[in-house]
Amino acid sequence: MMSNPELQLQSPSTSQPVVEAPQKQHSSDPKTLACSVGIMAYNEEANIASAIDAIVKQRTSSSHITELIVVASGCTDRTAEIVAAVGRDDSRVRLITEERRQGKASAINLFVATAQSPVLLMVSADVLVKDGTLDALLRHFHDPGVGMVGGHPIPVNDETTFLGYAVHLLWRLHDRLAREAPKLGEIVAFRNVVPRIPPDTAVDEISIQALITQLGYRLVYEPEGVVYNHGPSTVGDFLRQRRRIHAGHLRIRRQQGYAASTMSIRRIARALQGSGSFATPRAAWWTAGTVGLEAASRALGRYDSIRQRPHTVWETVTSTKKNLTGQTDAYGHQSVLVFSIINFRRQQLELGLHASHQLTRQVTQHIQQSLATRALVSAQRNGTIVAMLSGDREEAERVARDLMIGFEERPLRVSGSRQGVPVKLACGIIAFSQSGEAHAGSIQLSDSKALITA
Repeated sequence: MMSNPELQLQSPSTSQPVVEAPQKQHSSDPKTLACSVGIMAYNEEANIASAIDAIVKQRTSSSHITELIVVASGCTDRTAEIVAAVGRDDSRVRLITEERRQGKASAINLFVATAQSPVLLMVSADVLVKDGTLDALLRHFHDPGVGMVGGHPIPVNDETTFLGYAVHLLWRLHDRLAREAPKLGEIVAFRNVVPRIPPDTAVDEISIQALITQLGYRLVYEPEGVVYNHGPSTVGDFLRQRRRIHAGHLRIRRQQGYAASTMSIRRIARALQGSGSFATPRAAWWTAGTVGLEAASRALGRYDSIRQRPHTVWETVTSTKKNLTGQTDAYGHQSVLVFSIINFRRQQLELGLHASHQLTRQVTQHIQQSLATRALVSAQRNGTIVAMLSGDREEAERVARDLMIGFEERPLRVSGSRQGVPVKLACGIIAFSQSGEAHAGSIQLSDSKALITA
């Protein structure tokens, strides 16, 4: 089907996977669409039984599940044992075990090679599928032009905490973007026309999306196909997950020539403007903090991409698992500093666009040099600079105060200005601890003294 040898189906390099056969038989309506469901699992004993149950009990009218295949890769807990026990009572449930964890792409390729139905559906092991979701997704395949359909993930994190808000904001933006240009994830269904995906991909759904698109099929986002997930609840897990995802997207763009809609900063900004994320002061602060975290994650992901750091077998994001207890956040306390150049628009008129952008770059470079390797710094064209800094709130306030005083005491030289341009900054701070609890504040300078307001 495809000439690219990298996409041809191959046997795994390790020992042959173990496939457990069913015991009882179930009848199905041959007039409805047949579907094979795949769940890729690594140490999911806390949720795997519920995940299977939520799928096999789905009420469907235009489709039926012929098999549910769980690929348990290198599990060291009771995941395989639980799946085997379920399979003894339901003949549709089958287990494939990989002795060594080789990454989700390897597990997906095993599922694709084993599944027999014309439509395949994949769902993460750590999500719960709302009743009616399978029917909402699979009904689209009665249109022969549709090649892949994705559902609507909704997080269950507590939105009254900063990281809970950040997770909800990201998935709200995902929903808005996907309605405009489908970007599919968490639960996807696709025609059984893809022999395998690149074994080194870290974003499997996008790899499949790219292949389906290249085959000429259409993508569909189905908002009624709801799955519930649990996003990261620690700063370290948030950064690790988002870093891996962005690095994976960059690899897909380079390897398969395909970019998801979430790679467009312009689209994200447009979705953010209409999301109501600045309706209250707290929402505005937390939105700025989320933007800072995402910018830091993307900078780390780009660094990984440049260094060609592999993410095929990634570190487990522990706080997304329901049995998380007593985990320590390796990243510790974090602060997001949001600097704004005061009267930036007036400076644009006085200096010109080129000089004002040059001024922003100089401010950004000075902040980066002052913070050295302790922070990730990114700038926007509107005179806003976001710095992600390790350390508690007291340390962040001291750093911000010193930077602001330093700029006022040392004007910057830009083209078109004979004298140095004095730079006055305002700074907002969101400092949060390992638990994700956030504290917001701002700094302004008066008579060269910093005034801090909570």
